[in-house]
Order: sequence, then structure tokens, then C-alpha cells
Amino acid sequence: MKDNRSFFERLTGSGHTEDLSDTEKTEEKLPNNKASVNGGNWLIKSMVAGVKPEDLDISITRDMVTIKGKRETERFVKDEDYFHRELYWGSFSRTIMLPTEIEVEEAEAIEKHGLLVLRLPKIDKHRQTRLRVKG
Repeated sequence: MKDNRSFFERLTGSGHTEDLSDTEKTEEKLPNNKASVNGGNWLIKSMVAGVKPEDLDISITRDMVTIKGKRETERFVKDEDYFHRELYWGSFSRTIMLPTEIEVEEAEAIEKHGLLVLRLPKIDKHRQTRLRVKG
């Protein structure tokens, strides 16, 4: 199956739920999952291995998500004794601009085995409500 996501979406792990295969849809695993009547959700996946969930700072606005955290290095081995390292230590921050506005109050996040998944419900621009006039 061809991956139709943009380079940025593949790089950051973001994408639309309709674009993901059934095995990649982690939406069902998120707590308080509600049936979506607003046209779907956006998913953002990010590797946060080595960071405790309580050490993550996730800020969400209607059109932007910022993920901040810090990986603490353990000094059991001296730097000169390493042959090869692939882990990044220290602070990190990622800001992702969203293509459409989201319902900030209904956004959910789950971290499992170093993978952070954010479910961001799109705003239903066609939703209507009736207001009662107070007298």
C-alpha cells in the first residue's frame, strides 16, 4: 500500500486517521474515545523514549501543538568509552502547526513504550445549537 502522507507527516508521525491503515489506528486504544461526528481526528505520534509521562509538557491551541520534554542521561559510562550512541539526551521541543482547528477540550494523549500519541478532534463547523433567550 502506498503511503500518501507528505514528507513532513511521515517525518513527524502526524497524519489523518483516514490515511492510516487499521494496524496503525491507535485511536481505539485512547481513553474516553467517543464516536466522531465531526469529520474525524488528527493523530500525532512522537517518540519520547526515556522521558517519563509526567516530565512531558504538551501545550495545545486550536491550530498548534507544542511537545516539550527532557531526557536525563545516566552517567554509568564515560563519554570516551562509547563506541556508538543513537540516543539524544537533553531538552527537546517540537511545535506542529495543524491544518485545521481542533477541539482543545476533547484532545487526548497517551504514552506507551516510548510512543506518544495525541488524538486531536477536528472542530465541527456545521454543528448548531439553539440558545434560549432569557427574559
